[in-house]
Amino acid sequence: MKITILSPAHPFRGGIAASSERLAMEFIDLGHEVLIYTFTRQYPSLLFPGKTQFSESPPPPGLKIKRMIHAYNPFNWIAAGLALRKLETDIIIVRYWIPFMAPALGTIVALGKKKRKTFGLVDNIIPHEKHFYDKILSSYFTRFMDAFVVMSKSVKEELKDFISYQSVEYQPHPIYDIYGPKISRELALEKLGLAPDCRYILFFGFIRDYKGLDLLLKAFAEPVFADQDMKLIIAGEFYGNRDKYEALIDSLGIRDRLIIKSDFISDPEVKNYFCAADLLVQPYKTATQSGIAQIAYHFELPMVVSNVGGLPEIVINDKSGYVVERDPKQIAEAIQKYFNEKKSETFRSGTRELKNRFSWTKLAGAFLD
Repeated sequence: MKITILSPAHPFRGGIAASSERLAMEFIDLGHEVLIYTFTRQYPSLLFPGKTQFSESPPPPGLKIKRMIHAYNPFNWIAAGLALRKLETDIIIVRYWIPFMAPALGTIVALGKKKRKTFGLVDNIIPHEKHFYDKILSSYFTRFMDAFVVMSKSVKEELKDFISYQSVEYQPHPIYDIYGPKISRELALEKLGLAPDCRYILFFGFIRDYKGLDLLLKAFAEPVFADQDMKLIIAGEFYGNRDKYEALIDSLGIRDRLIIKSDFISDPEVKNYFCAADLLVQPYKTATQSGIAQIAYHFELPMVVSNVGGLPEIVINDKSGYVVERDPKQIAEAIQKYFNEKKSETFRSGTRELKNRFSWTKLAGAFLD
């Protein structure tokens, strides 16, 4: 079968690109032919909050990636749609994660789909940071899809407001197994230049307001942690107002207990952080699925997550981590409980058992079936 995927991919960076490339690899391993149509322009520079949209890593081997889509040039949408129309393909999969992309992706598919089956792989139908035009744009996109695959039950529920006849298949976000094998804690600490006699809490990924870093900083400022040999690693770019976090850190008086790596973490570096850490904390205020949690599963790192969106579907409370409310005191209590009750080996065993639920073969099969 010939499969075409419309999605961010190399040279663009980030979780959407990485997971679409990994899905393409799975299709190829199953014997199918895959072409990824990615972007020539993804976001205008003024709207992109990070330092760069592009990866410095080499392109993934064995993938056909063609730069075709300009996200904000309507003339390009027509050209890309007509090119898609001429393309020999059996099914079309369109990655959808933000309404900003709806006019481009919807128009390209409307012009190019013909009678071929077209699936939306939907990360978010309504974004975490909402705008008045979100529903209008997402409704435009969904009208051109024949069916949908989602990676959290919360997105499946939200999709009901946007569809009439289309079916929706739920498959959990698979494990991110693209960052190499697990390494020893000792080696990871050495690579990061960290002391081995300290315990490390990890907050990982792009820093946006909905991810709740402020809640974790307040939790870490609780008096119970003041005299403990424990540090919080904040690893990821600030996608927003960094100054307010810096001011909060100073007001809480915890700067000397933080390790801030405010750059994009390259693929080869990812394993160092997850293998060095004792615990991952995701204090999200809103969420759907989480690629960060799936990296943690790959490296068998226990987690504390908020009880929002699809996170409780991923982390099983008291087996692979703790699920808590969006409250600094509850977050602090969960961290303290993890260390006081020596839950590391129990929860790491839980992650080894549970990660088998998250399969790329199952996600690929959701489209093929």
